[in-house]
Amino acid sequence: MGGIFGAAKKGNCAYDLFFGTDYHSHLGTYRGGMTVYSDGRFLRAIHGIQNSPFRTKFEKDVEDLTGPMGIGSISDTAPQPLTVHSHLGTYAVATVGRINNSDEIISRCFQNHFAQFSEMGNGKLNPTELVAALVGSQATIAEGIRYAQELIDGSMTMLVLTKDGIYAARDNVGRTSLVLGEKEDGYCVASESFSFLNLGYHDLRELGPAEVVLITPDGVEQILPPKNQMKICAFLWTYYGYPTTYYEGVNVEQMRYEGGRILASRDNVHPDLVAGVPDSGTAYAIGYANHSGIPFARPFIKYTPTWPRSFMPQKQDLRNLIAHMKLIPVEGLIKGKKLLMIDDSIVRGTQMRETTEFLYRSGAQEVHVRSACPPILFGCKYLNFSRSTSDLDLIARKLIAQHEGDASMEVLQEYADPDSARHVQLTEEVCRELEFTSLRYHRLDDVQASIGIDPCKLCTYCWDGRE
Repeated sequence: MGGIFGAAKKGNCAYDLFFGTDYHSHLGTYRGGMTVYSDGRFLRAIHGIQNSPFRTKFEKDVEDLTGPMGIGSISDTAPQPLTVHSHLGTYAVATVGRINNSDEIISRCFQNHFAQFSEMGNGKLNPTELVAALVGSQATIAEGIRYAQELIDGSMTMLVLTKDGIYAARDNVGRTSLVLGEKEDGYCVASESFSFLNLGYHDLRELGPAEVVLITPDGVEQILPPKNQMKICAFLWTYYGYPTTYYEGVNVEQMRYEGGRILASRDNVHPDLVAGVPDSGTAYAIGYANHSGIPFARPFIKYTPTWPRSFMPQKQDLRNLIAHMKLIPVEGLIKGKKLLMIDDSIVRGTQMRETTEFLYRSGAQEVHVRSACPPILFGCKYLNFSRSTSDLDLIARKLIAQHEGDASMEVLQEYADPDSARHVQLTEEVCRELEFTSLRYHRLDDVQASIGIDPCKLCTYCWDGRE
């Protein structure tokens, strides 16, 4: 996915930018970058962070990146921020999102004779470069931002650093978050609301869908008002978000705790222990345990010093290896026990299958699994949640295809309905395929209830295919 951070101060913003960007490290493990504007110059550093944390790669750069305004990025796709020169002057751009119609946009740029692009090492175009070109194609930065937002099929939240300030723009329907912070000597903007609290900022407000503001050391000016329609990604609470983060006023940890409580209220098994697959599953397990009265325990521990979230690496075999390597069993809490495990989701099933296998090898008597979200039936079109090249990589869709072939949307939505016979059949087949003792998926209406905002404002496309 990725995260962005920007700071504008009356003094040097470098340390705020450094730590604020670092606080987004849970959102990506590919590239990190920072750009600062100082005395007419744009100073930039970009490093790969696949094998080292952001902080260790950039701590030497902070002394050189001095200036009153800057933007930073944690990316799971392309190097950024990018600095570009255009008829609007020089500016730097950092983005979070996904572009589904790149070829169409590139063709339009070529037809208008205003752009050329560089390929990355994988032969693909850096999406941030494309966004930067669209921004520079219009009469003003603000018009360019709105043009890019409306032209892009997918999702695009961005920061644009100029000599006049930082333009911050939330994507067209607010699928991702962008929050403003304020303190005595400046302002900041961040994907994650918790990222600036320890830097002395307090919450100012969250940007609305498609809203654009200009941030300077002296204040925040609204450039374009928000739109009415919102479709914020429900997976931000389910998986992506750090526990201390708030989206639309709803805390991630509280949402997961409530989700676990609701899961327990619908369950009828009686295990010896309840555990969460770390990190995202832990709060669900605590909510489940406190409601059910079944003890919470940690029968395996995540080795946090070196292993990041396992879906981040580019290659599937490496993701599988990390899924195995990062979890270390506590045999005394496993041997002879009936365990109930809660994970944030079941995507391909690889990780939960391996987790279940090593629990059995460690002596578990039963392994019951609860997914904190419904079956994932559609690959995300907006935030790169899954790297699957086909929906058939998803275990739920693979098993459906064995029965239905190329299933229609009507049939798929029947599988998504938790009260349908097809959903029950799918759940049983996933359970057998992954060798669980039992399996239950969280109901979509219960996920929506645990978030607690208007369901019409939530994007649930990956579960029900509704845009």
